[in-house]
Amino acid sequence: MLELIVGILLATGATYYVLRPILRPAPPEVTASSNDGDDPNDDLSPQAVALRALKEIEFDRATGKLSDADYDELHAKYTQEALAAMREGSGERGAGSGTPRPKPAPRSPLPAPVCPVDGPRPEPDAVFCSACGRRLGTAPGYCTRCGSALETDARYCNRCGSRVAA
Repeated sequence: MLELIVGILLATGATYYVLRPILRPAPPEVTASSNDGDDPNDDLSPQAVALRALKEIEFDRATGKLSDADYDELHAKYTQEALAAMREGSGERGAGSGTPRPKPAPRSPLPAPVCPVDGPRPEPDAVFCSACGRRLGTAPGYCTRCGSALETDARYCNRCGSRVAA
């Protein structure tokens, strides 16, 4: 008789434990909110969104999900959006805005960075070419394995022999 009572109590307890979420739902502040999956720390500024879109199409092209023609079209579109957002954020205005631009800074006596493929770059402190991504001739290159200085277009380190990343 005692075994029967203990069995019934265990079955009742297990049934209650299983049905408790259905019979008594959690309070509203504990339930899932409407933005499940969204990162609350995610930067949703136009600049960040456009830059993230550029990274996505780079990845899609590299994995073969995006054709070269589509990539070129989307890259031009998102680059314009990113530049517009950056200009808007910094207060810079584009051509024809009606306000006079401040006098440009004097030219640097240092040579402008030069890409072996695309020629001189407009960015004064560029390390990589903004068009093709190659290391610029004036940028110092260092081996990631041993830290020694590399020649301009080195494919391998002269000191340790490891392959140099492009």
